[in-house]
Amino acid sequence: MFLVRSLAFNAAFYLNLIVQMIIFLPMFFVPRRRGMWIVAGWAKSSIWLHRVLVGARVKAVGLENIPAGSAIIASKHQSFWECFALIPLLHDPAFILKRELSWIPFFGWYTLKYKMIRIRRGSGGRGVRSLIEEVRKAVAQTDRHIIIFPEGTRKPPGAPTDYRAGVSALYAETGLPCVPVALNSGLFWPRRKFLRYPGTITIEFLPVIEAGLTAEEFRDVLEDRIETATDRLLRNAGKRRINLL
Repeated sequence: MFLVRSLAFNAAFYLNLIVQMIIFLPMFFVPRRRGMWIVAGWAKSSIWLHRVLVGARVKAVGLENIPAGSAIIASKHQSFWECFALIPLLHDPAFILKRELSWIPFFGWYTLKYKMIRIRRGSGGRGVRSLIEEVRKAVAQTDRHIIIFPEGTRKPPGAPTDYRAGVSALYAETGLPCVPVALNSGLFWPRRKFLRYPGTITIEFLPVIEAGLTAEEFRDVLEDRIETATDRLLRNAGKRRINLL
């Protein structure tokens, strides 16, 4: 059953993505902010397909912790799920992503049109400085929420942590508050695997880390909050998923 439902969902998910990217190409001639509903609509349709075909529901906790103005949204990254599920919950979100994604036909064009922030991996301090400048430009134009994955790549549930320096530098240099985000998506949408599992994916927006800490202090607080909450979500969801299986 899991195999059949996973096959149906994966086919529908990518077909939905491709069809929407083609249909909405004319929106490239519309100002970015007036067309952001397309991105949010795609995310919502993907969440709907996930629920209907797999039986995966979403529980969002701590929405009151999301500031109305610009902020860094520092999220745990366990699967591709959070790359779209965060979008409807935030204001005019901009993902920080590797620049190679912008080279993908159609998909990459949309990342450019909707001004996602591209970074060059492995470029050291120069890359961090470029990231900071791009974020400053983004929040100067509008009160965007800047989404960053502090570990830089997907990590399976329970894997050792590896928080990069970029998120700390971004916090220290921009003066933006930061909302840590914990989740348990990796239990239901495993990294680099085909199967999708039913259950409730919980995403938790934790209390804001206000501006003013040093980069080192911020990194310690960020990692402690995200990992403590993520461990709790994994324990709770893991017990329920075992019962389902």
